[in-house]
Amino acid sequence: MSAVNAQRHHTLMEDPYPTRLATAPERPWLPRQENILRGPEEGPLTLDQREAFRRKGFVFIPNFLDDTELEGYQRELEALLERDDYRDQDFTITEPSSNDIRSVFAMHFLSERFGQLAQSPKLVKSVEQLIGEDVYVMQGRINYKPGFEGKGFDWHSDFETWHAEDGMPRMNAVSASIVLTDNHEFNGPLMLIPGSHEKFVPCIGETPADNYKRSLKKQEAGVPGREALAELVAEHGIEAPKGRAGGLLLFDCNTLHGSNANMSPDARSNIFFVFNQRDNVLDTPFGARHHRPDFLAHTPDGRWRDLTL
Repeated sequence: MSAVNAQRHHTLMEDPYPTRLATAPERPWLPRQENILRGPEEGPLTLDQREAFRRKGFVFIPNFLDDTELEGYQRELEALLERDDYRDQDFTITEPSSNDIRSVFAMHFLSERFGQLAQSPKLVKSVEQLIGEDVYVMQGRINYKPGFEGKGFDWHSDFETWHAEDGMPRMNAVSASIVLTDNHEFNGPLMLIPGSHEKFVPCIGETPADNYKRSLKKQEAGVPGREALAELVAEHGIEAPKGRAGGLLLFDCNTLHGSNANMSPDARSNIFFVFNQRDNVLDTPFGARHHRPDFLAHTPDGRWRDLTL
């Protein structure tokens, strides 16, 4: 963390999650400060599902979408991926070794259908059962991992990035990933370390300028050290929730996760929404000189204004 940012933040609050450090900290991780469950018991999620989320930091809900809904969202995804005018935009990320689209950000602004899904009561109420009411979509994206070509993603905590580069103060956010293709062990499913959401792992190294332009293809800044990862995996193991298309994976913002390359001929794609609480509004970045663009993380009452199509 730069001296300028450190001084600016320490005038407002003591940072309980220092990261992007110049030297290795004394301890490999720090204890989580926020409660994991802050929402009501009643809602779409069962008590067992809420308890699984509390204990592991994630829960997979099969059959969140029915077949008719699933087909509609699959068609919408294909339509967005086929748009040539999206390919060279800042909000579109391509594979490191090709020009194939890997992610389309802010798709809830680009697509009316996906925008409606982000506000669907079934999804929003499920999220509110976990982190409390009064939430908003801080980020939306499509993730696409083509067969044979889709690359993996290194282990990381989303909160570490959002805290360091977007100024998210607390761990009051949850990611909702709706799988649009069957997830199996061969097409690079998301892997998570259960229980890691209760420990914040500081990362070493200053945030490079415009880091997002590289990190969305291959993350290097904000990656936990191998020793800390090895200890967490030895304690908690690794799980990769798998299932047919239409399932919903909810995971805590601090749960460590990553994915392998897609070695199969089967593409893997999902719709991804990040829900943040309005009282956890993004502030000055804790470990970077400037905010990332709005299409990566926007404020509760703001709309993504970078769309120039």
